[in-house]
Amino acid sequence: MTSFALHLMRHGEPEGAGRLIGHADAAPTSVGIAACVERARSLALEVLVASDLSRARLAAEAIGGHMAMTPTTDPRWRELDFGAWDGRLPAEVNAAALARFWDDPDAHAPPGGESWSAILSRVSCALSELAARSTLVVTHAGTMRAALAALCGFGLQQAWAFDLPYAGLLSLRVWPGEGAEPRTAQIVALRP
Repeated sequence: MTSFALHLMRHGEPEGAGRLIGHADAAPTSVGIAACVERARSLALEVLVASDLSRARLAAEAIGGHMAMTPTTDPRWRELDFGAWDGRLPAEVNAAALARFWDDPDAHAPPGGESWSAILSRVSCALSELAARSTLVVTHAGTMRAALAALCGFGLQQAWAFDLPYAGLLSLRVWPGEGAEPRTAQIVALRP
């Protein structure tokens, strides 16, 4: 089995940082885009993919401009949908409801939002369709955690145990599955 490098990068700092920004299309800051470009500078890439939300897509376009690559966008790499909480500060959300969500995001999804199993399902589909080539996906913290769960078999608490700051880069070595077997991966590096 031939393995390939998969790099998952969280978008740079967006406007409104500190809020629950899921499917809201928060604009990236110029500093955030520059941090992503700098972080990707040393990567040897064949494929560049991004969430279709502008905070990830514009960072990928800037990275592509420096590497003579054109990114493709895929909405399956979007952040978890926070529904009615989207764009709000955590302090503006009912504390008990937010605590239930963090404890069990599958059983207590945000009102009108997405469950953990839903984001895990869409990220798993996106992962299964990646070509076995050195790839960078510019995405969001929630989808990076879902990818860790899908590829490494991490449980919810394990996936949430990683600090994934803006412009953070998680590098994995991925082995294709055989037949109906899912892909598996090993973490190579985490660069905050």
